[in-house]
Amino acid sequence: MRFFDFVSIRLTLCLVAGIILGVYLEIGPHIPFYIAIGLLPFLYWFNKRQTRKGFPYFELTTILLTFLLGFFIINLSQSKYLDHHYSRTDLKTQKIWKIKVKEILKSNPFSQRYVAEVLSLEKKHASGNILLNIPTDSTSKKLRVDDELFLFAKVKAINPPLNPHQFNYKGFLQKQGIYHQIGISSNQITAKKNSSKTIFGVASNFREDIILKLKTKDFDKDVLGVIQALLLGQRDNISENTYNSYKDAGAIHILAVSGLHVGILLLLFQFLLTPLERLPKGKTIKLICVVFLLWSYAFIAGLSPSIVRAVTMFTFVAYAMHLNRPTNSFNIVALSMFFILLMKPLFLFQVGFQMSYAAVLAIVWIYPKLQRFWFPNNILIRKTWQLLSVSLAAQLGVLPISLYYFHQFPVLFFISNLLVIPFLGLILGIGILVIGLSIMNFLPNFLVKSYNAIIKMMNSVISWVAQQEGFVIRDIPFDSFQLLVGYIAIITMVLFLSKAKKKNILMFLTAIIILQTWGIWSQFRLKQKETLILAHQNRNTILLHQKGYVLKVYEANSLNNRIVKDYSVAEHIRSISHNPLQHNFHLNGKSLYIMDSLAIYPPTKPVDFLLLTQSSKLNLERLIDSIQPKIILADGSNYKSYITRWEQTCLKKEIPFHNTGEKGFYIFDLD
Repeated sequence: MRFFDFVSIRLTLCLVAGIILGVYLEIGPHIPFYIAIGLLPFLYWFNKRQTRKGFPYFELTTILLTFLLGFFIINLSQSKYLDHHYSRTDLKTQKIWKIKVKEILKSNPFSQRYVAEVLSLEKKHASGNILLNIPTDSTSKKLRVDDELFLFAKVKAINPPLNPHQFNYKGFLQKQGIYHQIGISSNQITAKKNSSKTIFGVASNFREDIILKLKTKDFDKDVLGVIQALLLGQRDNISENTYNSYKDAGAIHILAVSGLHVGILLLLFQFLLTPLERLPKGKTIKLICVVFLLWSYAFIAGLSPSIVRAVTMFTFVAYAMHLNRPTNSFNIVALSMFFILLMKPLFLFQVGFQMSYAAVLAIVWIYPKLQRFWFPNNILIRKTWQLLSVSLAAQLGVLPISLYYFHQFPVLFFISNLLVIPFLGLILGIGILVIGLSIMNFLPNFLVKSYNAIIKMMNSVISWVAQQEGFVIRDIPFDSFQLLVGYIAIITMVLFLSKAKKKNILMFLTAIIILQTWGIWSQFRLKQKETLILAHQNRNTILLHQKGYVLKVYEANSLNNRIVKDYSVAEHIRSISHNPLQHNFHLNGKSLYIMDSLAIYPPTKPVDFLLLTQSSKLNLERLIDSIQPKIILADGSNYKSYITRWEQTCLKKEIPFHNTGEKGFYIFDLD
């Protein structure tokens, strides 16, 4: 059966296309809405008049309407185009905000972070979402979902990336409908008593209560962090070493409540509730019970986006199993995706959503082909091959996305999956029992010790696999073009291995040639490249001098620098050398002078670029008159008060001024 035979698949692809185009065109929800309304009479007319063998006007109109629907819902969900969105008002001054906590984000050493919904602004109805930052040292009480807060504050724009090839947090938040942030201490916040509750808030708070109860038991710290992630979708308390072990072993999906967990639970519930089928209407009762249990688990896990996605998908699967028809699996996956995106179109831009559906689609498509390729007679070998086939199919599905976002590939992923996945059903089953008994305050100590030992054993297995450093390929450069062509190569490879037709091998070879050509062209382009970049880092000065594949890093303080790693991966750097910072740089006839806290004047005058570092105590006006720089730069090693004063001086002297703390990294013009 062909992939596009199902209407649900075609409509889902059209919806996805509309959502993607709607994000990048940004024309608001009104235009697609009016066009769709205008097309509805034609849809009715074509449905009545179209013949079977005539031109497919009805199908094309339906496809166009679905595309416009995606366009409409993504712009509506971002809500910045609505008249009552907070951004429609003047945001230059402090205002009275009423907000409601929607989501608790992972905190960092400096602040606790939340996503909050705007309820009112200056006592007038408003909408939209903002990022709320509360300094860690200013509060002892953590906010909870559904808390309603009053605050007098001024919103700030979210900073774009300040360094080359850095993760674009601003762009990420924009795709979640968040455009501004508020930074405020807890003593400036007034919490409303008896704030209104939502089901998401009740679920989140219920999960927090479960975590508090588990913390009172004799679980090891690392074990408790894994339990919270494995069963409740809460990864904040996992130690960095444990997290990296799972990542390097290719088993990070175990720590995210996803389709794998929910699929195992679905099979477990189906098995346990089999006796219900003997009752009148037993199959229907069984379906209702299974769906209820799945959503009960989602509630216990806090109704986080990942668990809602997974449970929604497997609700459709449970219904298909209830019908017991040869329903195409692609149809079920497409229907679940269509429904989820219809409700939450911004999910499309979440890495978890992309990887989840990529893995499921790959398993549905590739796994049966692998089983037809080899079907062992020995039951033990057959079960092992089935497990390896699922793991291989899922890994092929997420490989391009994984390389694009994480730039590493764990070669031994199949070993960690082979050693852990067969026992994951048992681990999840006992874990749910542990949670249930802890809720009822009836968790016996022997069960705590037993489950603690099981999780410790799983952690040890994962740690052993992760320690095989030679089998973890790191720092793999992989851009968006390679992501697209990579998927084309995988699809055409599977088609060729399934049916060795001339057309399939030609498509596969073409994709490989395109990938190779792109790699060769990228290497040629980089070989000719020479650039000098001033990066931004607090309390440090960093200059990146790239010449071809060689990167020289000049820095005041030698640190384990994420900036250098991100840059070297993206730029295909093969050799990195770290050097102490020097005062003078001369490249292609251009001069750069770096003035530090000693404030020593340059021996040669004039200079093209003047970089002020370490809060130099100097008379900038006199220095400008002396060396006549063409541009003055200040980096993250300076006090903000100094930078403000220097900027005012440059404005007075009509000299360009670049502050990396506001404008980001600076690329020196060496031409």
